[in-house]
Amino acid sequence: MKQNITLALDRELLKKVKVLAAKKDTSVTRMLTKQLARIVSEEDHYESSKKRALARLKKGFHLGDRILAQREELHERR
Repeated sequence: MKQNITLALDRELLKKVKVLAAKKDTSVTRMLTKQLARIVSEEDHYESSKKRALARLKKGFHLGDRILAQREELHERR
């Protein structure tokens, strides 16, 4: 379902956008719709990636059962 909205844009910006839309053989509405859809899609992707990363961190990582070196050995000055 579509719904109309009203935007207040600077007159010069609107002129430039109309010219750009004409060059691309599209409408200002279609250009804005595509941009807004892209922004929402990127935000959704970011949120799902963040949830996966946090879930992995919560689960933790198995780094093996052996300690290869003691802390003192790793940080000793030579």
